[in-house]
Amino acid sequence: MIFLYFLVGLYALGMLFIFLYSLAQGHLLLQFILGRKEWGKTPHKTPENWPKVTVQLPVFNELYVAERLIESVSKLKYPSDLLEIQVLDDSTDSTSDLIIKKLKDFPEVNFRYIHRQNRIGFKAGALKEGLEKASGEFIAIFDADFLPDPEFLLKTIPYFSSEKVGMVQTRWTHLNRNYSLLTRLQAFALDAHFFIEQIGRNRQGAFINFNGTGGIWRKSCIIDSGNWHDDTLTEDLDLSYRAQRKGWKFIYRPEIESPAELPPIMSAVKSQQFRWTKGGAECAIKHAGKVLKEPWPFRIKFHSMAHLFNSTIFIAILITSLSSIAVWWFGELGLLSSSLMKLSGVFLLGFVLIAGVYLISYFYGKQTFLKSFLGVIWQLPLFLSVSMALALHNSQAVWEGLTGKKSPFIRTPKFNLEGGKADLRSNRYIHFRMPVTTWFEGVLALVFGTMVVLAILKQNFLFLPFHAMLAFGYSLVFISSFKSYGFGR
Repeated sequence: MIFLYFLVGLYALGMLFIFLYSLAQGHLLLQFILGRKEWGKTPHKTPENWPKVTVQLPVFNELYVAERLIESVSKLKYPSDLLEIQVLDDSTDSTSDLIIKKLKDFPEVNFRYIHRQNRIGFKAGALKEGLEKASGEFIAIFDADFLPDPEFLLKTIPYFSSEKVGMVQTRWTHLNRNYSLLTRLQAFALDAHFFIEQIGRNRQGAFINFNGTGGIWRKSCIIDSGNWHDDTLTEDLDLSYRAQRKGWKFIYRPEIESPAELPPIMSAVKSQQFRWTKGGAECAIKHAGKVLKEPWPFRIKFHSMAHLFNSTIFIAILITSLSSIAVWWFGELGLLSSSLMKLSGVFLLGFVLIAGVYLISYFYGKQTFLKSFLGVIWQLPLFLSVSMALALHNSQAVWEGLTGKKSPFIRTPKFNLEGGKADLRSNRYIHFRMPVTTWFEGVLALVFGTMVVLAILKQNFLFLPFHAMLAFGYSLVFISSFKSYGFGR
């Protein structure tokens, strides 16, 4: 009985954390609603003298997208004598030969090929080495799976009219959004970040983050902030906080789009999610205490804590979902008072707020209400189900980040499926080994499926929707993971 009470206590703590996080999300949503009409209205002057710009393209074993990237970047509209494009190649396969051959197709473009013999510091190390050789006053960065807007530099450089502006981030869009159910759900999640969170934070002067690509830096900002560090898996978030803590201003422009590819298989998604969530936790340990000690306004500190610790939501969801079984059992035994049940209902508002963030971001990105409604009635519950089912996998990443366990930078494999370069099974970069957590995801699918059956048999519907979504989500994640890890055998 004591153990059951302990589990009920864990459930309450998990729900409290989710509720507090949802308040931050709700406030960002409010800021988005208040500021959505301001897009493109910020006055900016066209520079009388355009500055020199270096574009950095960090590449590591990208046979399927390297040529596409080079072709796309070669189309950037900017004075040719003021543009330098660095190909930062860490490849250990024939990608290097492919790049060198492709660069010969553009003799009129100022490409600089830099090949490292080691991967010290991984992406952060490559960017740092390239920065030492960069001649540009501004540094634009694009990952290998991006297709930059030809007018990217012409659109972003004018926002550096103030010497205090250190970085301008643009909004990711998705080349293969409609490729599969998995890519649709990823787009669903990323749109909420790039619509609601980035706009909501930037509008009120809270810290935002450079998203690793699709953005442009003032070179002096990078150097003044301590240059790139490789002690976390999210070097972009780390540098963002170091720069803004030093007083540099960041600008987010949602109307400037940077198209990119989404991972089409679950193993690649999990690899990317692991790096993002673990890196976020590492940055939380590195920066949270310093931000709290510095003289920032309460709203800045509040949103910084929500931002830095946002990946911890997965631990809260995992704890809440597992401990809800004990709460259900207490209810079945009649040991939960009605007043306590009403109080728990207040915390459920947290899920409503979080769902509202994704709901509004989805509606805002569509053309018509009818099309949005028909899409969201099935995508929102499916997205929430899969997101909750990724809690086990991502909780491991968060825990490793919070406790200081180090792991190598594993980049997400690219496919270029839209260009017909390779199908899923022929991609030579899929070498993921199926982790033990995948089997536990299958077990949890059975556990929550059993809870659904018990709820129906016992006529105790306290957690029926919650457990049904978990059962479906874990089943889908387990099956998708099992299939995708098989590709790499």
